[in-house]
Amino acid sequence: MGLTKSFTMALSSIINNKVRSLLTMLGIIIGIAAVIILVSVMNGLTGEITSVFSEFGTTSLTTSVTPRSNKEVTPEELYDFIDQYPELYGGMSPNVTVSGQIKTPDSGDDTLTGSATGVSEDYYDIQKLQLSFGRFISYSDCANNSRVAVIGSYQALYFFGLSSKAVGETIRVNGTPYTIIGVLEEEADSEESSSDDVIYIPYTTALDATSTDTVSSYTVDALSDEVVDEAKSTLESFLLELIGDSDYYTVTSVKEIIDEMTSMMDKMELVLIAIAGISLLVGGIGIMNIMLVSVSERTREIGIRKSLGAKHKHIMMQFVMESGVVSCIGGIIGIIIGASLAYLSGRLLDMDVVPSVGAVGLAFGVSVGIGVIFGFLPARKAAKLNPIDALRSD
Repeated sequence: MGLTKSFTMALSSIINNKVRSLLTMLGIIIGIAAVIILVSVMNGLTGEITSVFSEFGTTSLTTSVTPRSNKEVTPEELYDFIDQYPELYGGMSPNVTVSGQIKTPDSGDDTLTGSATGVSEDYYDIQKLQLSFGRFISYSDCANNSRVAVIGSYQALYFFGLSSKAVGETIRVNGTPYTIIGVLEEEADSEESSSDDVIYIPYTTALDATSTDTVSSYTVDALSDEVVDEAKSTLESFLLELIGDSDYYTVTSVKEIIDEMTSMMDKMELVLIAIAGISLLVGGIGIMNIMLVSVSERTREIGIRKSLGAKHKHIMMQFVMESGVVSCIGGIIGIIIGASLAYLSGRLLDMDVVPSVGAVGLAFGVSVGIGVIFGFLPARKAAKLNPIDALRSD
């Protein structure tokens, strides 16, 4: 008896016992659907988080320095260091925060509590910012301590109604007036405390506003993703030589954060898949139990087939095929349900959730494998039946 005949008989048996077959498939359907949903949602979540971190620039290195006994890092020293390694670094920006009340000359008592960040001209490219109107801070603005500002769309809409009206107007931070020279593109629906709620001024002007000469935070841009690790280690060596104690500085790579986050998400995905795999195990046991019942019910049929010349391998093939087909059909149903629910989950969570080809292929392969593995014992039992004893069975 060939594979085609075995498949036809297996399909006929499933059709003749629809309810039992469906209940047998249930564990496989649930397990496969769960695996596809979990893998798809986790991949979508990983992609969303990676995208958020990537907005900060995958090549950026955030450097924090704590002054130690007159040992500090000045912008000039860091600029000189960056210039020595043009093959590693693409730019650098000091970061100086000025916190306080934000208002305009015409806003009266209507004020916002927030901050302005002092940066250099390189910050625009490092953070991959985009402008809607005007220009960004220039080298001459920093060199001349100019009182100019680039604002986000949140401040532009809050104080001026339209972003296009903001350029050329004045905004005050702690009473100090700044001329608005640019408005950034909207990224987060112009919501408060979002990436649209920002004000950038020259870092030299920010130092004057805070009455300090010390910069404790820098953003350094590596030239490419390929040299981020080398750029980070080289910068750490420079800081260690300059400051003398690694406890007084930290260098954080966005690329490292993304890699660690991805690794953590992968581990979580494996744990969730393992939990969902319990359903597959239960489904496999269910298939084995039903197939054992099927062997008992069809003992006389097996005896007749053996008496007519069916060999050991033919009986084995019939029952393994039937078990595999049950599991395969369950897997297909599970894939359809899992893919549909994964897509629906993406819509509900407002994420880009797409069932991966790998997850679908793995799920289908596992479902077929479970059918074959858990069908082997019942098939072996059926094949070992003595034809005379089988014929005597009621």
